Amino acid sequence: MIVCITEKPSVAKDIASILGADIRRDGFYEGGGYKVTWTFGHLCTLKEPQDYTDRWKTWSLGVLPMIPPKFGIRLINDKGIEKQFHVIESLIKEADEVINCGDAGQEGELIQRWVMQKAECRKPVKRLWISSLTDESIREGFKNLRPQSDFDSLYYAGLSRAIGDWILGMNATRLFTLKYAQNRNVLSIGRVQTPTLALVVARQKEIDNFVPEDFWEIKTLYKGVTFNSTKGRYKVESEAQNVVEQIKELPLVIKSFTTKRGREFPPKLFDLTSLQVECNKRYGYSAEETLRLIQSLYEKKFTTYPRVDTTYLSEDIYPKVPGILKALTPYANFTTPVLEKKIPKTKKVFDNSKVTDHHAIIPTNVPPASYLSVEEKRVYDMVARRFIAVFYPDCEFDQTTVLATVGEHEFKANGKQIVADGWRVLYKTADKSASESEDDGNDSILPVFKEGESGPHEPSLVKKTTQPPKLYTEGTLLRAMETAGKLVDDDELREAMKENGIGRPSTRAAIIETLFKRKYIQKEKKNLRATSAGIALIDTIKVDLLKSAKLTGIWENKLRKIESKEYDAAQFIAELKTQIGEIVYNVLSDNSGNKIAVPEETKKEPSKKKTSRKPAIKSLEQIVCPICGKGHIIKGKTAYGCSEYKTGCSFRLPFSDVPEKATPAQINKKIQSLYKNKTNE
Repeated sequence: MIVCITEKPSVAKDIASILGADIRRDGFYEGGGYKVTWTFGHLCTLKEPQDYTDRWKTWSLGVLPMIPPKFGIRLINDKGIEKQFHVIESLIKEADEVINCGDAGQEGELIQRWVMQKAECRKPVKRLWISSLTDESIREGFKNLRPQSDFDSLYYAGLSRAIGDWILGMNATRLFTLKYAQNRNVLSIGRVQTPTLALVVARQKEIDNFVPEDFWEIKTLYKGVTFNSTKGRYKVESEAQNVVEQIKELPLVIKSFTTKRGREFPPKLFDLTSLQVECNKRYGYSAEETLRLIQSLYEKKFTTYPRVDTTYLSEDIYPKVPGILKALTPYANFTTPVLEKKIPKTKKVFDNSKVTDHHAIIPTNVPPASYLSVEEKRVYDMVARRFIAVFYPDCEFDQTTVLATVGEHEFKANGKQIVADGWRVLYKTADKSASESEDDGNDSILPVFKEGESGPHEPSLVKKTTQPPKLYTEGTLLRAMETAGKLVDDDELREAMKENGIGRPSTRAAIIETLFKRKYIQKEKKNLRATSAGIALIDTIKVDLLKSAKLTGIWENKLRKIESKEYDAAQFIAELKTQIGEIVYNVLSDNSGNKIAVPEETKKEPSKKKTSRKPAIKSLEQIVCPICGKGHIIKGKTAYGCSEYKTGCSFRLPFSDVPEKATPAQINKKIQSLYKNKTNE
């Protein structure tokens, strides 16, 4: 008997149906010689300090740094988790072979390995490695199972990350809390969260310390076209005014009129970070919300694995491209021109050297469904259009530059005219994102000027003021995390800097959410602003290693090298042990007496008015459909649906997404959590 362990119940159901394990048991599916079970994400975690020794139960500066002689794992304290683990444990004991069907990434590998270690698995283990959950992909994956040992370096990288976070987080949090915290508040310190907070604080201080300066620009109007002085800014108004007086009676003379053909390449495919950035820019979605939406699309088989940090495809995807394009039926008017010709295969899209575990996020060959939520449809549309766009020609435009003189002073006018839309045709009717609609402000079509022509003009003096840098949004903060503090718009340069980014694509959203929860940052509309506690914490930390995005980026690079077998995991941990010892010494030597106060939770005044309590949900008829709002929930053969299904309502909640004997109240809670709008968090 073969046991398959997946990361989620819904994935277990998909895999079980392919394998013929169609008998539902308590905690697993059975059939065809297979038993398919699941975790709920992490079932195990590293032990807490008090699990190692009684000396670490009480927070004390005298026991720091805490370095266990050997790190151990334990089950997360939850009855549901304990029950499911015992199911997995008993199945492993009965198994002839185990197949690790966890998510194909560092975190997925760690989750599964820890569970098997805790269950004392001694059976042969193989690895299922797939980038989408389509039936085709699952079947192909089971035909090409790989030895577990092929992924040892992936596990060591994940383990090193977890241990590194424990060493720094546990020790530094206790250290700074005991040394600097006021009112018994906990000062949370993290290997990634603290440098991220430092980025926000640094930007805010840059803005607060910014001193605006006035400057003046000279422009002149000739034949309806605005020419700008090539000298640029004047810091002294009188100097600029003198120039205006000098030139107002002189004719403007055209010196040259040149037009050059330019090209704009299609945007690169999405990795997780660029998708989060785009969703934040276009729809205001938080990084966490975007991750939830693209994860949902992946689990529903519409898109590929989302937790990726590459914008390229491996070459083995090329033969599958026509099938994917044909499946994008709502976009047939865009895909037809591509399918009519030989699909281009360029290094800008297909490059094995730029792909490690997973390729960029793309649609699968499963056509998009109508029952998706509005938010899911938006994200899918972005992924689909981007995928189609990379196979379109470049956008071609004519860039016109006109140089002129007025006396001794030079002026210039620019114009731009698109002559072939190319890939941009996909975005003419779609909501344009900033990255897809930005221009240089000089996109007007200029009339044809002749060299040597001259005539009167209308000069003017324009007063402007220097502007401070903008506060971070979640989108721009994600970019800064990706490039270790530098905001980089150029695709190629950004790709090169990813190696030293802080955090992983899959964890950056959670890091930002942690900063919110710790009350270190707050949101002002779309902008992020550090709180007084966040600023005080960064000001108090004198050790660059704890707050430097650059240094943390170097750590991240070492973790990536562990994964690629270019760096030793033991060396990474040894370095961290040494570094935490130095940090403890430096902090204990601080005699400044600084104290940091974290704002208390605001307590809402109890309402004096008696509010009518909603009736308890005791039947499915009481649950209003979250999609149409007219019908109520009914129970089908494989899923819960809407009573208005005959009129077209597409609501569907598979049985696998809720407990086997779920009450109406539990079903209602699940529906509310799935369809709750989180975009305004």
